[in-house]
Amino acid sequence: MNRLAKLFTVSALAMAALTSQAQSAAQPVPKGVAALGASYIAARDGTPLYYKDWGPKEGPVVIFSHGWPLNSDSWESQMMFLADHGFRVVAHDRRGHGRSGQPWNDHHMNQYADDLAAVIEALNLKDATLVGFSTGGGEVARYIGRHGTRRVAKVVFVSAVTPIMVKTPTNPEGVSMDVFDGLRKGSLENRAQLYKDLASGPFFGFNRPGAKPSEGLIDSFWRQGMVAGHKPTFDSIKAFSETNFVEDLKKIDKPTLVVHGDDDQIVPIATTGRATARLVRNARLVEYAGAPHGITDTHKDRLNQDLLEFIKR
Repeated sequence: MNRLAKLFTVSALAMAALTSQAQSAAQPVPKGVAALGASYIAARDGTPLYYKDWGPKEGPVVIFSHGWPLNSDSWESQMMFLADHGFRVVAHDRRGHGRSGQPWNDHHMNQYADDLAAVIEALNLKDATLVGFSTGGGEVARYIGRHGTRRVAKVVFVSAVTPIMVKTPTNPEGVSMDVFDGLRKGSLENRAQLYKDLASGPFFGFNRPGAKPSEGLIDSFWRQGMVAGHKPTFDSIKAFSETNFVEDLKKIDKPTLVVHGDDDQIVPIATTGRATARLVRNARLVEYAGAPHGITDTHKDRLNQDLLEFIKR
């Protein structure tokens, strides 16, 4: 077989494999297959949602929702830690992000919440602790607002965008719309550079005096952002900044922990973490002094312990 023929054969086999994978991912995952650790669940509109399901399957369930423009990889430190302590930990890549499908439309909080519900229902998860970071905090709040707490035992908001980020007449201390317009502008002009600038600057607090930037964390953030779709991440800026979660938070009737850094330059604590704790009945607020937005990495040891103690309580 000559070289050209070999290349053609290899390409054909690769294409067949990819086609088969895409077709199987777009179909609803039978419960039996999901129990064996299949990597995809179909959303109600057929969008394939990638997920991780680690730890003992009989363990107490903890479900993680990630931030923008990241994916479930951003939760690996917490998932490894809790799985090692006997918990079943589940996290999915939000539609348009990571390894999930990238449909053109429907990148808004209602759809995010319904996709989370699809994962929970397909895996038949019950008595779960929901943990949402940043945009994922909004996803968790809207899930409860739309689907209730029948399958929920506890709730954790980490650096969450709730109750609303953008400055409005009823939220005068919020973040100016100019900031989010700047994110949209940067995304259209050079989103690769935007993600690099966020990661090397305010996200992890590496722009603060005396900070020691981690090239590994910067590269990981950039990699996760670039795997996500351009249109989905662009649309998600509106979703995480302008969605009002006040009524969703009022519906939470489970024990709730709110964790936020008081030097969060991305999601300022005054109008998010502290406001969330005031709106959720009997919520407990834990502030990390001097901590940035990305505390799942910069303060992972403390966060892991706080999560463990809260969930086991």
